[in-house]
Amino acid sequence: MRGKTCLVTGATSGIGKAAAREFARRGATVVVAGRNPEKSAATVQQIRRQTGNPSVEFLLADLSSQGQVWQLAEDFKSRYQRLDVLVNNAGAIVLSRRQSVDGIEMTFALNHLSYFLLTNLLLDSLISGNPSRVINVSSSAHQQASIHFEDLQGAHRYRGWRAYGRSKLANLLFTFELARRLEGTGVTTNAAHPGLVATNLLANNGPAGRLMNLGLRVAGRGVAAGAETIVYLASSPDVAGVTGKYFVEKKAVPSSQASRDATAAGRLWRISAELTGLELLG
Repeated sequence: MRGKTCLVTGATSGIGKAAAREFARRGATVVVAGRNPEKSAATVQQIRRQTGNPSVEFLLADLSSQGQVWQLAEDFKSRYQRLDVLVNNAGAIVLSRRQSVDGIEMTFALNHLSYFLLTNLLLDSLISGNPSRVINVSSSAHQQASIHFEDLQGAHRYRGWRAYGRSKLANLLFTFELARRLEGTGVTTNAAHPGLVATNLLANNGPAGRLMNLGLRVAGRGVAAGAETIVYLASSPDVAGVTGKYFVEKKAVPSSQASRDATAAGRLWRISAELTGLELLG
């Protein structure tokens, strides 16, 4: 991956950090996106030390905030001429309904809208770097989910696990619609399920979340194993030109029927554009 520039969100821990480290080990310029300055700086220093690659930097953003997503995109474009790999990975499970600073339900804001907004804001950089790749981290949790457009943000009935599954379904609908829209540009976009991984996905949910996170750490696989499919999609010549697919264990597999609903994908795209202000850009 020497000569490639990679931006990884949610890269200060878990599979995002593992993917960023592997990109750096392979010689890429790696940009770690994180919200905590101390943790981001420590992550960069650790990856540089472990890989011997000095071309690892960080940019700050709380990706649940649309204003900070816009700023992240501007910061990236002011420093880098092109983007070869974008990994949309930042996410969380939010057990009790909360709203972002923009008044949007937190799971939907972080797990879906941040993917949608950041990718769209960086399209020029991705096209400049073509052939380039977008990898959206989804989950098998999408399999039992459905999109209820009349209550997309769970305002009337919220359940944390259901909201998470819906956001992972939204990741797939976004991936497939983006692939259709980017056909012929040289930019590919695919989604990955990393498996059950020992991460801090539930950390911000009080004592109950910490207890469930402990169970996740016991039952989950290591972060390096969880990052393998992401790294494969970002770097392997086997998937050069492959787009609009859902990968598990480095293999394209069928996703749920709901995820392949092109009408729903188009509708979700339009709503997401309205919620992020992108429709004002045409």
